[in-house]
Amino acid sequence: MIYMENNFDIQEELKKLPGQPGVYIMHDEDDHIIYVGKAISLKNRVRQYFQSSRNKGVKIEQMVTHIRRFEYIVTDSELEALVLECNLIKEHHPKYNTMLMDDKTYPFIKVTVNEDYPRVVLARKMVKDKAKYFGPYTSAGAVRDTLDLLHRLFHIRTCNRNLPKDIGKDRPCLNYHIHQCDAPCQGYIEKEEYGKHVQKVLRFLNGDYDSVVKELDEKMNIAAENLEFEKAIEYRELISSVKKIAQKQKITDSSGVDRDVLAVASEGEDAVVQVFFIRGGKLIGRDHFYLRITKDESHKEIMNSFIKQYYAGTPFIPGELMLKEELPDIKLLEEWLSIKRGGKVSLHIPKKGTKEKLVELAENNAIMVLSKDKERLKREEKKTIGAVQQLEELLGIQGLNRMEAFDISNTNGFESVGSMIVYEKGKPKRNDYRKFKIKGIQGADDYGSMREVLTRRFTHGLKERKESEVRGGFTVFPDIILMDGGKGQVNVALEVLDELKLNIPVCGMVKDDNHRTRGLYYQNQEIRIDKSSEAFRLVTRIQDEAHRFAIEYHRKLRGKEQVHSILDDIEGIGPARRKALMRQYMSLEKIKRATIEELTNVPSMNEKSAKSVYDFFHKK
Repeated sequence: MIYMENNFDIQEELKKLPGQPGVYIMHDEDDHIIYVGKAISLKNRVRQYFQSSRNKGVKIEQMVTHIRRFEYIVTDSELEALVLECNLIKEHHPKYNTMLMDDKTYPFIKVTVNEDYPRVVLARKMVKDKAKYFGPYTSAGAVRDTLDLLHRLFHIRTCNRNLPKDIGKDRPCLNYHIHQCDAPCQGYIEKEEYGKHVQKVLRFLNGDYDSVVKELDEKMNIAAENLEFEKAIEYRELISSVKKIAQKQKITDSSGVDRDVLAVASEGEDAVVQVFFIRGGKLIGRDHFYLRITKDESHKEIMNSFIKQYYAGTPFIPGELMLKEELPDIKLLEEWLSIKRGGKVSLHIPKKGTKEKLVELAENNAIMVLSKDKERLKREEKKTIGAVQQLEELLGIQGLNRMEAFDISNTNGFESVGSMIVYEKGKPKRNDYRKFKIKGIQGADDYGSMREVLTRRFTHGLKERKESEVRGGFTVFPDIILMDGGKGQVNVALEVLDELKLNIPVCGMVKDDNHRTRGLYYQNQEIRIDKSSEAFRLVTRIQDEAHRFAIEYHRKLRGKEQVHSILDDIEGIGPARRKALMRQYMSLEKIKRATIEELTNVPSMNEKSAKSVYDFFHKK
């Protein structure tokens, strides 16, 4: 149940709260969501915010002064409430929730053992496809180095050919000729022998480096004895590469378990959580995450919020999290993480020995990172969050967390494409970028093309919202739409939103005669921006990025010779004549209306090709 009312009397509505578990959502006077929380009893928890006798802390005291109404969603259990709380915080980024500022993903190494001739590839997420996954790893560069080494060591294929179906259908690729693949695509290696290579890969990824080094050492010695010094040098370099990767895998315990070690450091409104990633008993890497907090938040509260936000999005959850102290929701978090993992997850607080030292080490690293990066964080915040705040002041809008910008690209009105880029908290969110190939507009009609792009984007989003409770992709709508242009483009966007009954602010990014950012067009007036301000730099970055992304997509289509026109279906019309026709007439409609004589006058056209074009469009 969702409770909402316009004339909201807080004291009266507090009396109506149910004693059931659920999520409560606090709104301010502008109806922005400023806080999301969960409760085992909504009646008891929400009332506490408005009881003057309770010691609520600075953050809560400040938040309560801004609450103008609340709504709530009743759930069947506290666990359901926790899941819903995570989703709502991720979607709305409420001001008074502790917010994770980083949106990081980690790569895996995937061995496609479900295939007859398996491959070893980099993967960005784990899926249930019967392949084997190793990781996650903290460095994509390190993963690529490892993959390169595995291909040199074990000659595993990198192609996407469907084997054994496609064996012998095409020539072997370059990897065969440089001795990094044994060409199973040609049948040059038996399936059983290839399978032995794959088993060696799996042992290597499980940490068996010694047997690989021993085998390479023997081959190096044999090559040296046979005076094959180039081969001997190659084996020596491979041994060096294996040892280099092995040295990064520091043994932390002998249990062979997967665990994350977490610790927090805070100062003022800044906090850092340090995470050590232990996989198979080996420390494979570490990373740190920045959070925006309020001054009175305890480390327990910070860690509680971090675990909810971080593990709601990460594709891999280990069997154990090691922490410095007990958390308020520890049992509930264990239950939630266990369900997400599909196996038991324990939150453990070590009291002595190596494990306690490891938690202390993580905490010391968090303190060091916070101290070292504090000034850099401030500068970064000024360029991102600070720039967004300046933009909010210029436009008189609050809560500009997600901004979407759109642009159109074409060549002489031919093969138009659209781009949608996304910025969150002043930073590009490239996973949410989208490309559109214009389908319903012919010729150089930027307004018509933009109308199609916006209609497709928001119609798709509305459809996904109806079909799924989980918010992601197109279901997340922007707080503002930024158009590459002035009044015309802004009006197109407003018309589309009005037709779809959506209320989203639209702002144009206006350029001068030299195609440089000049100002903003909002609510029928142009707003100048101080060119030395961070807001101006942010708008310029967004405008350039939208243009770059559209151009890149258009070039990709042309580069792959995927640009196709109805003109390509006309006999005698090749690329040169097609381009000449489009350059002369700008649209297919004008070509259709042209006479044979007019078509003959187009450069590179003759009477025969002109008649061919005319007949194509006029024969019944």
